Amino acid sequence: MDEVDDSQKAERLYRQEALDKRTQVGRPGRESLKICIDCGEAIPEKRRVAIAGCERGCECQEEFYKENGR
Repeated sequence: MDEVDDSQKAERLYRQEALDKRTQVGRPGRESLKICIDCGEAIPEKRRVAIAGCERGCECQEEFYKENGR
C-alpha cells in the first residue's frame, strides 16, 4: 500500500465513523425528545423510555434509515 491507499482508507474510516455517530437511533446519556425532530409529532412515551435519547418517532426513524443506507 502506498500513501494514497492509506489516505483513502483513513478517509473511509473517518466518514463511516461520522455517519455511525450521526445515524445512531438514540443518544445514550441524553434525555429522549418528546417531539420528533423531523415531523414535529409527539414521540410515544414507550419509545422514549425504550430508546434512551431518541430523537425521532418510529416512522421517521425508519425513513431516516432508508435515506441514509441503513
